[in-house]
This record gives sequence, C-alpha cells and structure tokens, in this order.
Amino acid sequence: MAEMNNNAVEYTTYDRLLRAWENSMEMVRDYEMYSKRIEDEKVKETFKRFAEEEGLHATELRELLLQYKK
Repeated sequence: MAEMNNNAVEYTTYDRLLRAWENSMEMVRDYEMYSKRIEDEKVKETFKRFAEEEGLHATELRELLLQYKK
C-alpha cells in the first residue's frame, strides 16, 4: 500500500488558476516590452500579437478565478 506523505503540499484548483493567471499577465508585459524594444517590424508585430493573444488568455483565466472564488 502506498505510504501517505502528511507533509506534502497540495495545490487546489484555485491555486493553479491564480498561478496561471499571474504567469499569463507576466507574459503579456514581457511581450509588450519586447515589441517596444525591437526594430524589426515583423518581429515587433509578432510580439504585439502575442501580447494581445496572451491578454485574452489572462482575461479568461481571471474570469475563471473569480468564478471559482465564489
């Protein structure tokens, strides 16, 4: 029989949503910063698009986070 570890830390769904949302917001900031520091237009536009797309992910994660908190 498997031994139980009473010292193990368990992550809840809320914990995982919060972490994913925080990571997503950080990626938005990073992509925006990259797009402002790069001169190559193709790369700049790619990072702008990534920031927008990641912003959608962050928004969806935040909505789930707020729903789960209730």
